[in-house]
Amino acid sequence: MASVSQVSTPSTDATLASLWGALEPVGRVDGGGYRRFAWTSEDATLREWFAGEAAARGLEVVEDRAGNLWAWWGDPDGPAGPGVVLGSHLDSVPDGGAFDGPLGVVSAFAALDAYRAGGHTPARPVGIACFADEEGARFGVACAGSRLLTGALTPERALALQGDDGATLADALRATGRDPGGLGPDPDALRRVGAFVELHIEQGRDLVELGHPVAVGAGVWPHGRWRVRLPGQANHAGTTRLEDRLDPMLALAALVLELRRAAGRHRALATCGKVRVHPNAVNAIPAEVLAWLDIRAEVDPAVSAVVGEVETLVAAHGGEIREESRTAPTTFPTALVRRLAGLLGEVPVLTTGAGHDAGILAEAGVPAAMLFVRNPTGVSHAPSEHAEWADCVAGAEALATVLADLAGEGEGAGAGGDGGAGEGGQAGGGDGDRRGQAGGGDGDRRGQAGGGDGGRP
Repeated sequence: MASVSQVSTPSTDATLASLWGALEPVGRVDGGGYRRFAWTSEDATLREWFAGEAAARGLEVVEDRAGNLWAWWGDPDGPAGPGVVLGSHLDSVPDGGAFDGPLGVVSAFAALDAYRAGGHTPARPVGIACFADEEGARFGVACAGSRLLTGALTPERALALQGDDGATLADALRATGRDPGGLGPDPDALRRVGAFVELHIEQGRDLVELGHPVAVGAGVWPHGRWRVRLPGQANHAGTTRLEDRLDPMLALAALVLELRRAAGRHRALATCGKVRVHPNAVNAIPAEVLAWLDIRAEVDPAVSAVVGEVETLVAAHGGEIREESRTAPTTFPTALVRRLAGLLGEVPVLTTGAGHDAGILAEAGVPAAMLFVRNPTGVSHAPSEHAEWADCVAGAEALATVLADLAGEGEGAGAGGDGGAGEGGQAGGGDGDRRGQAGGGDGDRRGQAGGGDGGRP
C-alpha cells in the first residue's frame, strides 16, 4: 500500500526500552498490576521521572494550575507558538495494566529523540504533556487534570471530591505541599497548544482483526459515571425473618441485572464495577449500598436511555442516583484525522469507547487526534493488558513521523488545516459505526482511510 518513510533511527527501539525499563517498577503490585493513583507517593515518583527525562533533553517543565506537566522545546508563548504537543498520562486504575497511559508518554519522548536524531529543527515549539489523574481512580472523576485545565470541571467541585480513604482532593494537594487555592482552569497553558496528538494502546481488538499495528483515532464515544445510593435497614443476619428485611443487596442485584438488560436494548456498554457496602459485616444486613455505574454508547441518546431506565428502578427501591461526570460524543477534526491517516500510509481510522484527555482538549477547541497501538488480546484496565514490542516501536516511529509533519513544515502547517478545531461530523461520513472510514465509503465497521493491503504503517 501507499506509505511514507517513518521518522526513525536504529536507536528508537533502545530508547523506548530504556524509558520503559525505568518506569516499569513504579507502583507495581503483587499480581503484576499497577496502583498509580493521583497525588500519592507513586504519583510523585512518576512526576519526578517525567521531569528528569525532560531535563535530560533540555526541555523546560511547567506545571499548570490543574497539576498537569508540560515539557517544552522552544517557547510556546513566542512568535512561533502555539506548539505541537504529544503525550498522555501516567496514573492507573486499581490493578491496571502497564500500557494504558505510560505507553503514550514514553513514546512521546522516544518520538522526540528520533525526530532530533534525524537532524530536524521544528518551525513550531514542541511539547510533551503528562496529564494528572486521567483515570479518576482515587477521586472518581476521569480526566480530572484536563477537565480542570479546560474549565469543564470547576475547582470548587474538584476540591470537594473524596476518595475511599476519606481524604478530599484538597487534602491530597496539601499533603504534596500544594495550595488548593491555586487549583483551577489555565487558559494560558491551553492556548499554548496548537495541536495535540495522544498515542495510546488500543482498548479492544479492532487492529488485530484489521491486521495493522497502528491506527488513527477519529473520536470518542459519549460516556459517563453515575453514583447510586440504595437504602436498607441494618439488622441481625441470624434473627431477622426474610419477610421483615429491607436488604439493599437485593436492590443492588436488581440494579445490576437491569443495567445489563438496558445496555443490550440500547446497544450500549454498561458496567457496575465498584460497590461499597455499609457496615460491610458478614453477619449483618446492610444499612446502605453505594454503587458506581459506567455507561457508554456510540450515540448520546443511547446513554440517556440506559440512565433513564436505571433511574426508574432506583426510584422504585427508594434510592438516589447522581451523575458524577458525563462527556458528550467527541469528533476529532476531520482534516487532521485524514492528514495523519494519509501521512502514515492510509492506516485504519477508529473511534473508541474509552475516554481520553485528547477528547477533553478537542471539546475545548484544541485540534487533537490519537494514534492507537495494537492490543493482541484487547484486554485493558487489567494486569494482562499487553502490546507486542514491535508494535510499540512502530507506534513511536509513527508518532515521530506525525511530529515531523506537524512541527517541521513552517507557518501554515498547523494541525487543523482547513478543517479547524470545531469541524463536526465523523472522520469520513459513514453511518456512525465505530470503525468508519476517513475518506468516505459506506461506513463499514472496519473501514480504512482509503484502502491498503494490511501491512505496517
